[in-house]
Amino acid sequence: MNWHVAGEQLGQLTTETVSEDFSQIDRLPTDELVALVNAQDATVAGAVATQLEPIARAVDLVVEALRAGGRLVYAGAGTAGRLGVLDASECPPTFNTDPSLVIGLIAGGPVALTTAVEGAEDDPAGSHAQLDELGIGEHDVVVGISASGRTPYAVGAVTEARRRGARTVGLSCNAGSALGAAADVAIEVVVGPEVVAGSTRLKSGTAQKLVCNMITTCSMVRLGKTYANLMVDVRASNEKLRDRAHRIVTAATGADADQVSRALETHGGRAKPAILALLTGWSPQQVDEALATADGSLRGALDEPSGTIPPPHDQGSGPRS
Repeated sequence: MNWHVAGEQLGQLTTETVSEDFSQIDRLPTDELVALVNAQDATVAGAVATQLEPIARAVDLVVEALRAGGRLVYAGAGTAGRLGVLDASECPPTFNTDPSLVIGLIAGGPVALTTAVEGAEDDPAGSHAQLDELGIGEHDVVVGISASGRTPYAVGAVTEARRRGARTVGLSCNAGSALGAAADVAIEVVVGPEVVAGSTRLKSGTAQKLVCNMITTCSMVRLGKTYANLMVDVRASNEKLRDRAHRIVTAATGADADQVSRALETHGGRAKPAILALLTGWSPQQVDEALATADGSLRGALDEPSGTIPPPHDQGSGPRS
């Protein structure tokens, strides 16, 4: 077994540094230990703030890709891979996206979500079959995630995706990373040594989660998946989300509870067309045509010149707002 990675000084990476600042944590009482971890967590948002420019560039790449019929694909190992899968899995219920639109790949396959797959992260070609199965190409964006920025699986995924013509992003927690160098856009959130040395599920994981949140949320906002800050594309698949859909339509229209319930019932529980119908008085067909003309954007449907949108009914039409 190889106990040393020749030619690489992993111990010099910020994410692997053993900090004397935390050398007495096993002696601390619980309240002080919790306060220490919390204080370190509080530094993560500031570290992310240093990377807003490349994060914005990544968002623009994703918006361009999704508008062109492409996909966003995360690829990572261990905690990084699980965070990518988590972010991808939250897009369908939040933004009513098809599950094939945002995809998370993890080294070792789905079993690695709950069980460590030994050595999977060390294979630079480990993602190639996964990328091939997806048919990754020029309309897609692949985001490699690795706290160290040198995980062979993640670097290999970005390298192969770029070879296939896809746009690529490298998300890591070390500056000057191999992952960043392999990608079109490098996002390198340097959070410093972990409270438990090398445990990148801590600050590094939090940073990666924040960045993934920003990439998908900002992309979906740009694509018209919200109206103002309302989650109008929410998929009302359970009681909580049905109640949320009702509250969203109420907030957007000011209609009373019975009007909102009837509109949601008419439009199959979908908040976006229910809102448009209540604001305009249009028929279900007119609402669907208007949203299609505006590429699904409620804001766009309301702002389109009147000549390109079917006129509201003479009877019962409501004001635009």
